[in-house]
Amino acid sequence: MPKPLTDQEKRKQISVRGLAGVENVSDLKTNFNRHLHFTLVKDRNVATKRDYYFALANTVRDHLVGRWIRTQQHYYEKDPKVSKHSLEMYMSITIFFFLLLVNLSTIYLHQLGLDMEELQDIEEDAGLGNGGLGRLAACFLDSMASLGLAAYGYGIRYEFGIFNQKIVNGWQVEEADDWLRYGNPWEKARPEYMRPVHFYGRVEHTPEGVKWVDTQVVLALPYDTPIPGYRNNVVNTMRLWSAKAPCDFNLKDFNVGGYIQAVLDRNLAENISRVLYPNDNFFEGKELRLKQEYFVVAATLQDIIRRFKSSKFGSTEVVRVDLSTLPEKVAIQLNDTHPAMAIPELMRILVDTEHLTWEKAWDICTRTCAYTNHTVLPEALERWPTDLLQNLLPRHLEIIYEINRRHLERIAKLYPGDDDRLRRMSLVEEGHQKKINMAHLCIVGSHAVNGVARIHSDILKATLFKDFYEVDPDKFQNKTNGITPRRWLVMCNPGLAEVIAERIGDDYIRDLDQLKKLLEFVDDDSLICDIAKIKQENKLKFSAYLEEQYKVKINPNSMFDVQVKRIHEYKRQLLNCLHIITLYNRIKKEPNKDWTPRTIMIGGKAAPGYHTAKLIIRLITAIGEIVNNDPVVGDRLKVIFLENYKVTLAERIIPASDLSEQISTAGTEASGTGNMKFMLNGALTIGTMDGANVEMAEEAGEENLFIFGMRVEDVEAMDKSGYDAMEYYNRIPELKQAMDQIAGGFFSPDQHDLFKDIVNMLLHHDRFKVFADYEAYIKCQDKVSALYRNPKEWTKKVIYNIASCGKFSSDRTISQYAREIWGMEPSLEKIPAPDDPRQ
Repeated sequence: MPKPLTDQEKRKQISVRGLAGVENVSDLKTNFNRHLHFTLVKDRNVATKRDYYFALANTVRDHLVGRWIRTQQHYYEKDPKVSKHSLEMYMSITIFFFLLLVNLSTIYLHQLGLDMEELQDIEEDAGLGNGGLGRLAACFLDSMASLGLAAYGYGIRYEFGIFNQKIVNGWQVEEADDWLRYGNPWEKARPEYMRPVHFYGRVEHTPEGVKWVDTQVVLALPYDTPIPGYRNNVVNTMRLWSAKAPCDFNLKDFNVGGYIQAVLDRNLAENISRVLYPNDNFFEGKELRLKQEYFVVAATLQDIIRRFKSSKFGSTEVVRVDLSTLPEKVAIQLNDTHPAMAIPELMRILVDTEHLTWEKAWDICTRTCAYTNHTVLPEALERWPTDLLQNLLPRHLEIIYEINRRHLERIAKLYPGDDDRLRRMSLVEEGHQKKINMAHLCIVGSHAVNGVARIHSDILKATLFKDFYEVDPDKFQNKTNGITPRRWLVMCNPGLAEVIAERIGDDYIRDLDQLKKLLEFVDDDSLICDIAKIKQENKLKFSAYLEEQYKVKINPNSMFDVQVKRIHEYKRQLLNCLHIITLYNRIKKEPNKDWTPRTIMIGGKAAPGYHTAKLIIRLITAIGEIVNNDPVVGDRLKVIFLENYKVTLAERIIPASDLSEQISTAGTEASGTGNMKFMLNGALTIGTMDGANVEMAEEAGEENLFIFGMRVEDVEAMDKSGYDAMEYYNRIPELKQAMDQIAGGFFSPDQHDLFKDIVNMLLHHDRFKVFADYEAYIKCQDKVSALYRNPKEWTKKVIYNIASCGKFSSDRTISQYAREIWGMEPSLEKIPAPDDPRQ
């Protein structure tokens, strides 16, 4: 029997019911038992909790299938322009999200004897992407379906997703994420649409045209997952490709005695979709990674052209043979440079296979493709060695060279005699090892280029892509990122969603700008009380979770100060560490002072090969070991490293957070989306003027955020004049004390020089200028502590922030992409529901 409902769970049920209504649920129990019996071959006597989860998942899927088929029929009949995305996916598909979207109430789960909390613990994150880029993709897919846009998300069905992080003796240890070990109830394999992808071989130039011959073939097997829109009966498709060896793979290379080895070597081909490279904002130039990038775009482009040719055009069913109208019917968005090979691949198809002239093919290619840049960090920009491309994709290297030749011819005419500009703008970087600059390829091969926050887009135009902006200023745009309010408010924080709906109605779920109506209630004591109460409920629940997971007693009345994101020097978890140590030293110095209690939580994964990031994790855990066990400090300061930070943990921690740490060096974070999630869920932001923080401060008023530190122009000026970390170290006593404690082994008594690399980096090689912002950060944190002691004024600022979140809906972002880049118009019209109510 399930446990009795807690107040939080009751509120969640009432919220979902109140916002969703109840529709077509009378046969839910029958369908659930049918799947338990016939799909899983179990009865209630032997069924496990996981069986219940799969039975329920299949029941929910039943409600999607009819809508899914009807949506695809609708697209076939209407023949709309279609948006295609080739990108990382970090989906975290959950039953409860689908229940919300398709209008089924979770209150019926309790009547089935199902415990919502237990089912949520069973669900696996589909961690098929890294950090923000992967989660952004998931938000975009939700918005495209909710806006009624014909869209497909393409990616790789990695057998092992982003690694699971374990903390062992304070260190990160990676474990494989075997997310498919129990199966995936949401996907449907489509072997009938399998496509061949070619590698290696050689190029022949014949009178009949160019031929790529003697290639090794890998098959791309698609798996489709439904992506439902918010109560509009739209169900779009995410198609993930899995690599399969053809039946004759390598057999021709072996005699009879080598047959067994030939079959075993099929793994070499299938390794392409085996595991995700777990690097965020860091380029790793391995052949397998390039194979993965080409594999997904080659399979996807074949799929796109197959759909295009077989579409119903106008009122007459025809097979399109003229690809000149492709840009009118297809938009391909290149999210970062990972799918950059789509440009030479599309050119290869148009020129070599479809036999179009180069000029015609190039016109089609550039009008079809658009490029989104997601980072300005040089180490993150992809540059593939030409010798690797020559071996793996020889025809594509020829095409890139030809693209570059024509591109440089144009630049030379515009800027005669400017050889330095030609060198800077070339797709080919000369040097010890010749490389292809994939960002340059994307810019040249696309009709639109955008950054993901206004400040980021301005930096691209002023620095990274300045030469290209001067040549084609009209090509450059901005599309500030957003998040889906369905998942990041209604599902993960139903209590807050209900409190908002009680004041302004629930239309804000589709139109987040309506949150501005909350400004009428900013001085309303009942709303202030309700929002504070919801936050406290969330904190109590998360405190219980932390105590169970980490065996640390948490003061739920303390400020929950949270920094969760990938561990990277530019995100400056080290600045947070210095603040923790400073607070600790202050409490030790004046133990009888009335300090504002804080629970500081830091979470995130470090790329397995990123030594400094892993050492930062070890420093955080070491600081926690000292602070948490100091009886003088007690519950006034606790430090917790949140193990294995992922989407499902984010859904717990973000609604419970009071303070959101967004403290990257100005000019380094392209946008951020975690900052938006915290803001929408009632946390106040302490941050630099970086990424989307700038626009958040504009929307909510800078006085309602805690902004500190250098601006982009200050950082640029310091780069020119020189950054001297020792000057700050010698001048600021609290900073010196903290650094001396780290260097002297105070936090590592068993190994005094454990953190010598961090100390050396901060003092002598810190690209991200931690010390330069230390003083401003500490003073700003003092303001945070002071305001937290005034709950009413704190909550008023929270209301201002929530009311100002409208701009940061992914619905707005996608509407702008659709209108300003893809030439598509969002629609809020519903697709007619299927005739069968169970569908």
